[in-house]
Amino acid sequence: MLWEFVATIIAGVGAAGIALFLRWLSNKKAPKWLIPVFAGLGMLGFQIQSEYNWYQHQLSLLPEGIEVVREVQEQSWYRPWSYLWPQTLRFMAVDVKNAAANQQHPHLMLVDLYFFQRRASARRVPQVIDCHAGARAHFSAELSVNATGQQADSDWVKLDKEDPLLLTVCTQ
Repeated sequence: MLWEFVATIIAGVGAAGIALFLRWLSNKKAPKWLIPVFAGLGMLGFQIQSEYNWYQHQLSLLPEGIEVVREVQEQSWYRPWSYLWPQTLRFMAVDVKNAAANQQHPHLMLVDLYFFQRRASARRVPQVIDCHAGARAHFSAELSVNATGQQADSDWVKLDKEDPLLLTVCTQ
């Protein structure tokens, strides 16, 4: 985040330099207020560009075997352009390469979910996916599965049959 701040300041200084050059070309006939306007537009433009490129940049950094299963596109009133082009500021990915099936119940898969959000650290959350029942649960010592492999408590969250997480993990 520090480097993004530095880059924003540099973009503003660079844009202000363009305004200074325009004033020099016009023999100081261009108004002085162009300098801070160009600086502000340069910084704003850099931030907008940075927000729209964040998702693609994060995807390029993901190692092989990690697949995106959900992306959240956001719109907000203080970013009016986001109503025309929504921004992806959060997404969820699953590590299918290192998914492990339970030895006693092969339809239970242990996977790592990764939650990415702009300007926040990525979070890893271990999950158990039940491919037969179409459900998921947080992996913990308290998670219970009965002898038949069915969910034994309310820790399980039912998933839609077309849920990308369920389809990605269970069809590998």
